Amino acid sequence: MTRFTAYLLVWLLWASATQAAQLTASVDRSRLNSGETVELTLESNDATLFGKPDLGPLQALFDVRGTRQVNQLTTLDGENRATTRWIITLLPRQSGTVIIPPLQLGEVTSQPITLQVVESETRNASGTLAPVFIEASLDQTHVYVQAQAILTLRIYHSVSLYDDSSLTPLHIPDARTEQLGESRTYEKVINDVRHGVIELRYGIYPQRSGELTIPAQTFSATLVEPVAQDAAPSGPKPGQLMHVSSPQLRLTVNPKPASYPADVPWLPARSLSLSESWSPEPTHSQVGDSLTRSLTLEAEGLASAQLPPLPATEINGLRRYPDQPVLSSRNGERGLVGSREDREALVPNRSGTIELPPVEVVWWNTLEDHLDRTSLPARTLQVANNPSLMVDTPTGTAQIVTTVDTDSLWYWQLSTLLLSCTTLLGFGLWWRARSQPAVLRATQTGPSPRTLLDDLKRACLANDPHATRQALDAWARQQPETLADMAARFVPLSDALDGLNGALYSESGQHWQGEDLWRAIRTIPPTEGALEAGGEAGLPPLYPK
Repeated sequence: MTRFTAYLLVWLLWASATQAAQLTASVDRSRLNSGETVELTLESNDATLFGKPDLGPLQALFDVRGTRQVNQLTTLDGENRATTRWIITLLPRQSGTVIIPPLQLGEVTSQPITLQVVESETRNASGTLAPVFIEASLDQTHVYVQAQAILTLRIYHSVSLYDDSSLTPLHIPDARTEQLGESRTYEKVINDVRHGVIELRYGIYPQRSGELTIPAQTFSATLVEPVAQDAAPSGPKPGQLMHVSSPQLRLTVNPKPASYPADVPWLPARSLSLSESWSPEPTHSQVGDSLTRSLTLEAEGLASAQLPPLPATEINGLRRYPDQPVLSSRNGERGLVGSREDREALVPNRSGTIELPPVEVVWWNTLEDHLDRTSLPARTLQVANNPSLMVDTPTGTAQIVTTVDTDSLWYWQLSTLLLSCTTLLGFGLWWRARSQPAVLRATQTGPSPRTLLDDLKRACLANDPHATRQALDAWARQQPETLADMAARFVPLSDALDGLNGALYSESGQHWQGEDLWRAIRTIPPTEGALEAGGEAGLPPLYPK
């Protein structure tokens, strides 16, 4: 039994190690021109794997230009993690769809990757190419105003360069430009000569219609390698500073289509998506619950600053407390992708069914060149009563039937007589007390109204919404009318209470200012009944300054 247990333990350890070991494959780009190299990265998280991956399956479709290994040790939560990367430079042998086959290392295998290799015109160019030259291209020649056009600059060099190379900044009048990610470097074979390539991409967003001229960009660099002996005498010399410029390009900018609605923001995008999330889910919501609704708008080909705010949820039965929008942009394969998230806290103030209307965004589809609409369906909220906010009231009086015998009847008669006498005596004392002068009430137990008012003042001036709410409830309990009645007849107090509730239910509570609430408390006018009872002599002010 002991030997069987040991075998079982060894088998389980081997199975878990085999399952945990992975060989992940990735490439720096999935679309490239013929003659360009691509970097394949194989990563393993198993420190027990030694050696190199078998690159034999690559020989049929790729020319392996180089392989390097990178070992890395990281510590996360006190646990050491070792990773090994093999970076392989590949040159595709053919154009079209090329698949990087699975590669094996020990017992693990990587997944296949599909590449799109486009036939390049530069590869078949005739004549002698300069040691350093620039190519500039646009992804499209016609674009709508404020839509995205991608400018790609490729700097080719067949000689080594020093690190002092520079490129003039891209500046286009009447257009906004933004660099899309960092520059990429790879190799490309042109006329059987290996060239290094530096690729940069820019997003161009024209601000007016008409013809837009993209100026030439100048690249400056210093040569390292000496030129060949048979090179022309006028050619570049070692250590010489070279300047090369790209050709000028023209872009036709179309105006906003006449069929686009005039009362909605102009949104030209390749694609647009609209999503919704709730925290918590409003499936079992009650009156007074805080529901956070997040609407996210994401558009391909637009920056986040170009995205308009989404419609606000202005519904009867819901109090709305909006937060600041969250804007972000990221670089994708086809340019910039902008995102806008609008969050709002919704607090139901009544029970029953609350209908939320659909949310719709109108935009122009630049990929298919037509008007498009993206929407979220309407939503129905079922809001239940909140027991903690309800006042307990008796629903009925239980009827008690008591059976008494004749001998004990005189006890009930005597108690009824005594009760009648005390009632008459109390009524007489009350009638006599009406003619007596008013006297001051006995001192209440607990904090005095002045103390509660001072506590409320300190909480308001300290801009603490939670302490202010507690002090306000304690002060209101000693007033002759409720806080809701005071807010109903005094508008500044109602506005100040809405601001306090907004600070309590939203994430912007740290910016609440309590001076307006304290000013409203100080200036509450007395009720008409208090004025009549005071007469000419009047009473001291209820809220002294």
